[in-house]
This record gives sequence, structure tokens and C-alpha cells, in this order.
Amino acid sequence: MVESTQAAARGDLLVDAVEHLKVTAERATFPIELASSTTAREGRATLVAQLDDYILPRLAALDAPLLVVVGGSTGSGKSTLVNSVVREAVSRSGVLRPTTRAPVLVHHEADREWFTRKVLPRFGRLTGRSDTQGAVDEDMGSVRLVTSATLPAGLALLDAPDIDSVVAANRELSRQLLNAADLWLFVTTAARYADAVPWELLRQAGDRGTSVAIVLDRVPDEAMGEVRDDLTRMLAEQGLAGAPIFAVREVRLSEDGLLPEDEVAPLRRWLVTLAQDAVARQTVVRRTLSGALDSLGDRVGQLVTASEEQQDAARDLRRAAESAYADAGDGVEAGVSDGTLLRGEVLARWQEFVGTGEFLRTIESGIGRLRDRLTAAIKGTPQPAEQLGEVLQSGVATLVVSQADRAASDVRRQWRHDPGGEALLARHTGLGSSSPDLPDRVDRLVRDWQGDLLDLIRSQGQDKRTTARVLAYGVNALAVVLMLVVFTQTGGLTGAEGGIAAGSAVLAQRILEAIFGDQAVRTLARRARRDLMDRVGELYVDEADRYLQAVDAASVPPDQATELAEAAVRVKAAR
Repeated sequence: MVESTQAAARGDLLVDAVEHLKVTAERATFPIELASSTTAREGRATLVAQLDDYILPRLAALDAPLLVVVGGSTGSGKSTLVNSVVREAVSRSGVLRPTTRAPVLVHHEADREWFTRKVLPRFGRLTGRSDTQGAVDEDMGSVRLVTSATLPAGLALLDAPDIDSVVAANRELSRQLLNAADLWLFVTTAARYADAVPWELLRQAGDRGTSVAIVLDRVPDEAMGEVRDDLTRMLAEQGLAGAPIFAVREVRLSEDGLLPEDEVAPLRRWLVTLAQDAVARQTVVRRTLSGALDSLGDRVGQLVTASEEQQDAARDLRRAAESAYADAGDGVEAGVSDGTLLRGEVLARWQEFVGTGEFLRTIESGIGRLRDRLTAAIKGTPQPAEQLGEVLQSGVATLVVSQADRAASDVRRQWRHDPGGEALLARHTGLGSSSPDLPDRVDRLVRDWQGDLLDLIRSQGQDKRTTARVLAYGVNALAVVLMLVVFTQTGGLTGAEGGIAAGSAVLAQRILEAIFGDQAVRTLARRARRDLMDRVGELYVDEADRYLQAVDAASVPPDQATELAEAAVRVKAAR
């Protein structure tokens, strides 16, 4: 009594563990298109289907009727064999292909409850015989249940679609049904027993310990020994040496389309023995069930590996986007620090701003006369100051946009080489370039930065003397001068243009130092540059986020691999 209770408790633990594995596998996704993605999706679907259709129902009722799935290649005679075993036409057969669409499950009346409600829960149910000469069933998501008094209780035959059908849905359905079988009755012919597709499935059956029996159909008398010996050899090579072989000679069918009874009598006797002998039936069931459970570790392991590859791919795609926009930020910072903004039109406008005559000599002779000319220029003709500000604004905006465009191009190029990136670019066509509204956003960014420079200048006028000087020059003019000071380093310029730019930087700094003092100017320039880079950084984060959101939408949950591995370990422990 105690042993029975303990065994039941272990059984409940195993059922719970398998159910948990099924739920965990159902949640698993492989959305990034990698070399392993298609195989992983198919493996996950096959695993969940077998857990649901076979392992869980069988664990819940080890003594339930045996399900024999009859499978084989196109035209091998599966339906004819099923009809011949039960001695009546229960499954459609004929020369037109495909002849079997909705799978036909033949069972004894006493087993109706099991096959109606318990096994193959994912399938709907159709009842009664279909017209054996009529139209093909269209409902492939259902199983047609047919009762037969000639089939003993305890065993059912399921006529599956062709494993090599020209219809992909038929092939997939056939494999799903084979995974739900206690016993796979493989039907082949003397002419096609060596075909590749059946042996792929037979090899899988051998690897997983599935119980298999072979029907060698349409064998000419003169080739019986040779073909049977060759098939026996091939089965042994695939780990199926113990699989029984039933040979059916090449004979004429009866008017009802049935094989002669003596041709199927050995197979029928063997099936009846399985149905009536509880020990023999349990041997088949436990062999197949144990094999299915044994296979879970490797199959889940493949899903774990595929999940980790998904995570690695997502990390690489994210890193490519983050790195490109980080480099863009570095490019902007270098551009506003190396003097490249102090060239061309900016220098021309600056000279208009301060007067071109004694430009460099003014630096040597003092700030007084320059202040007078600067004040006069600002008060009398404000246009040069405005023009200089606009040119500086345009230069900064162009720099920010060009670096963003380069980052978008770099991400696009990198993603085309990274696993999964090409598919994401095809799915999100806007990721091929910067955001359409980027130039407008950059213009607002620079204008807002200039506005903050005005506030920064005003905030420095803490005493009357400084305030008077600020008012003498004008806040707008000093903000423009501060922009020039921000771009003080001139490492990016050489030759005459570099010398002029250097002089401009010194002049701008001398103007501000005369008003605020040298330490205050350094603080102003540092704050102004940092404010600009913070704004650019936020902008680039938004741009990079378009790529990151695309990756996140196609990423697996971070704990998917761990949960799958732990679920498999739980099943192993429960066994």
C-alpha cells in the first residue's frame, strides 16, 4: 500500500514537471531570423505537440488503449492495409493523391471514451465513415473516428497522411501524428523501401526509442528473400534490429479493394496479441514513452542553445546601434572642439562682426577700442551679429545631422552583416536612415542651446559693474562670442585659416575675460559645451532607440534559456 502511494506521488510529480515543461516551451519564441531559428521553431512546435498529444495523456493512463499510427510514403498502400486488417472500407484509398487528408482513427466501441476525449486533445473530432470514393476531407485539424467490431478493444489504428506528401500541411500532420503514436506501423514497398524521407523518420524513431513495426508491401515472390534481408540490414544499422517485419506479396485486390485475408493475417494476429496481452501492450507503451521522455533533454537543450543564440544576436545588434551613436556623439564633441566650425563663412562673419581692418593687432593693443567698435556694430547695425549667430547655428546643426546620418549608415551596414539584422531592416524600413524630422529637431536643439547661452550670460551679471559691461556689449552679442569660445581648440585647422581661427578664438576669449574674468570665462565655456553635448547625447539616444526598440520587439525574454533548462532538469529529477 505504501509503495503504491509512493509510486502515485512520483507519477504526479512527473506529470506536473512535464506540464510545466510544456507551458515553458509554449512561451518560448525565436523571433530573430538566425540560421537556427526555423529549426528551433519547428522543434518547439513538435515538442509541445508531443507533450500535449502523447506524453501527458499517456502518463495519465498507462493502461489506456494502444494507438498504432500507420504511416508511410505516397502510394505505399497504407489505407488499403488498414481497410484489409479490419476487413472493411474505413479509410479512403485510390490512385489520386493525396488520398488521406483528415486522419482516420479506427477503434473498438469499448474504447470510444479514450479516443474521443483523452488522446490527441489538439484535434477536433469527426465521426462516421467518409465517402471512400468522394471528395477529399478539408478539415485537417480533426480526426475522423470510425468504430469497427473486427478490431479488438485495447488497440486503434490511425491512418496518417503521406510522410512525403506534395502538400506541406499533410507532411507536418503526418509527423505530428507519428509523435503521438505508441507504435509506428511503417508501410513501404519493395520498390521504395530505401527512400530517404522514410529513413529520416525511422532514424529519429530509433534515436528516441519509439516502438516500430514494418510492413513491406507489394513484394514480388522472386524478390521476397533479397528485399527482406536488405531491409533487415538497414533497420539494424538504424538501431531498429528488433522491429518486426511483415511482408505482403504483390497480389490482386478484391472487388472491395482489400488484400487477401491470408496476406494480412500475420499482422492482424500480432496486433490482436498486443491488444489482448496486457504485458505485451505495456512493453510497447513503456518503450515508446520512456524513449520520448529520454529525448526531452536533448530536444530542450537545442531550444536552450537557440535561445542563447537569440540573446547573443540581440546583444550584438543593440551594441552596433549604441556604438554607432556613441561614435556620433564623439564626432560632434570633436567637431565643436577642434576648430572645424571656425572656418569659411564663420570667419568671414566674425570679421564683419568685429571689423576687419586691425583685426589681429587689436588683440595686442587692448580690448578698449575693440569694445567700442563691437558696441557700435551691435547698436548701430545689429545684422552682423545676427548673421554670425545664424552661421554658427547652421554649422553646429550641420555637424549634428551629418554625424547622425553617418551613425544610421554605420548601423545599417553593420546590421546587414550581423545575424538577424537584415531581416530587421527589411521589417522596419525607416531604420535605413535618420528620422525624417531629425533636421527640424536639431534646429530646435541648437536654438534652445543658444537661448540658454543668453540666460547663462545674464546670470553672470551679479554686480553693477559686470551688469554695465554686459549691457554695453549686448547679451546677444556676448552669447555669440561665447559660442566662439566654446570652439576654442583649433587642432582641425592648418595653414592660414588655422592661424586666423586661432586669433579669433583668442580675441573672443579676451572680450569675455575683460567682462567676467578669466576663471568665469572658463566656467562659462565648460558649461556651455557640456550643455550642448548633453542635448546632442539625448537626441542621439532617441535616434538609437529606434533601433533598440526594433531589437527589443524581436528579442526573447532574458530568462527564456534558463527557464527551459530548469524545466528539463525538473522532468529528469521527477523521473
